Amino acid sequence: MQWLAVVVAPFVGSFLGVLVRRLPRGEPVGWTRSACETCARPLGAGDLLPIVSFLAHRGRCRTCRAPIGGFHLAIELAAVGVALGAVALTPEPQRVWTGCVLGWWLLALGWIDAVHMLLPDVLTLPLILAGLGVAWLDDPAAVAGHALGAAAGYLAFRAVGACYARLRGRDGLGEGDAKLLAAAGAWLGWQPLADLVLVAALSALAVGLGIALYRRRLQGDLALPFGPFLAIALWLIWVWQNWGLSPSGGTG
Repeated sequence: MQWLAVVVAPFVGSFLGVLVRRLPRGEPVGWTRSACETCARPLGAGDLLPIVSFLAHRGRCRTCRAPIGGFHLAIELAAVGVALGAVALTPEPQRVWTGCVLGWWLLALGWIDAVHMLLPDVLTLPLILAGLGVAWLDDPAAVAGHALGAAAGYLAFRAVGACYARLRGRDGLGEGDAKLLAAAGAWLGWQPLADLVLVAALSALAVGLGIALYRRRLQGDLALPFGPFLAIALWLIWVWQNWGLSPSGGTG
């Protein structure tokens, strides 16, 4: 049953592609038919087959032959990667779907933040509630610890962001980052939050240094979204917890 997630994943990735493109622009996500961005021809059922249609038409519109770009293929493959990771790394079959949903949700959030420097409330706030709901289904007695984690994550990042803004005179961590860390606390509990922030920060530092080396200079004003790194760290630590190998010695 868990392998069904891999079959469904490309279609989920196709939807996430629409979500990532339209949500930051304030466009309707589910009620507008997809169309070619060059000739505006509405896409048929055959054009909407994830991965297959892109490869079959060699990355071009079937009508005007304009290049489509690799964004949709990339996010569809990323969704498949999430599903494969959940199947391979989650020992309990009933947890595979939970890992997939969390991973796909974080994929959308991380991608939007990477492109638009934005973590929309419409995605982060329900993720907090979903984390608390999953905690309650797993162990109602543990919900208090997960709620504490959500509060601690939010307040900690708001405090850090306020200190950074006071010292540097500009924002460093946005409120969206604080809400995403609150979601991490809701899913993981409070214990692993320090590990999560450390993993995310080291990853962001490595990417920032890589960009600096590529540009052959280090820019103090380099704007690097933190959301993608938080999202990756959250998903990896959640999977780690489900192996019973939480870096904080428990499952929250």
